[in-house]
Amino acid sequence: MKPRIRLDFCDFGPNFAKQLNFFYELLQTRFEIILCSRPDFLIHSHDGHMHRMHDCIKIFYTNESIRPDFRQCDYALTCFYLDNPRHLRFPHYIWDGNAGDLIKASGEAARLVPQKTKFASFIVSSRNPRRRTDFFLKLSRYKKVDSGGRVMNNIGGPIPGNVLGKLKFMEDYKFNVAFENESLPGYTTEKLFEAMKARCVPIYWGNPRVNEEFNPKSFLNRADFPSDDALIERIKQIDQDDRLLAEYLSQPYYHDNVPNLYFDHERILDFFEKIFASREKPVSQRQGFSLGRWTLVKRNHRHRWPPG
Repeated sequence: MKPRIRLDFCDFGPNFAKQLNFFYELLQTRFEIILCSRPDFLIHSHDGHMHRMHDCIKIFYTNESIRPDFRQCDYALTCFYLDNPRHLRFPHYIWDGNAGDLIKASGEAARLVPQKTKFASFIVSSRNPRRRTDFFLKLSRYKKVDSGGRVMNNIGGPIPGNVLGKLKFMEDYKFNVAFENESLPGYTTEKLFEAMKARCVPIYWGNPRVNEEFNPKSFLNRADFPSDDALIERIKQIDQDDRLLAEYLSQPYYHDNVPNLYFDHERILDFFEKIFASREKPVSQRQGFSLGRWTLVKRNHRHRWPPG
């Protein structure tokens, strides 16, 4: 029989489904998960303060560049490289990414090059950081870069269909400008993964250690060039030479075409098994309850608490 685990989720935002998410579906493969309002273990994110109302073992997860505060949580899964037994590195591209989607088949490049009939795509919903939009404008001086997001949109409106719409939009392009919101060690989001899944040559800026996870010969990394202009010159060369484009498209996205260790589900399950077996007193019980938590939660959710 699978171990029975009383679990809940909170602070993931309004569209989060407790039974349709990466953690619930993965944990069900090894444990019997009982969702309840008085859990023994709580997985929470950064979008709210309801986690403050719980005094059980708290597991913090975020897809943003927010470092865990171990005064507020017992364990954490984030993008950072932390030497801490209570932390597991969990890059955001793991959440929705299927490792097999980036494994390349033999002869892909010969098939892909004729399909890449458009130049470059760009999909962002925020103007920050400025270097991302600045690069878009610089590259657009060479050729039009089709912007399908809410920012700098030049195709008549944002592309529909969420992730599937993005992938469909990108698949005809040679390049995709995949700049992160910021450059931090470990912070690799879905942007690079999705550009690779659409079989573009990603133009990347972000995690300075990204080459440890993905083959640097399969994409263009801004960090490898002395300036934006030097990177753009290389983009021009590839755009004007199908043989060069084929070289990039023939490179595996993973080192040796093997998914990196972060896709290993057993690694994640082992981390949770260690958590569920722990008999340590939760950090929230060691700190005690404060009226400030109650006030903060009420203010955050703007409703009468408790209900009734």
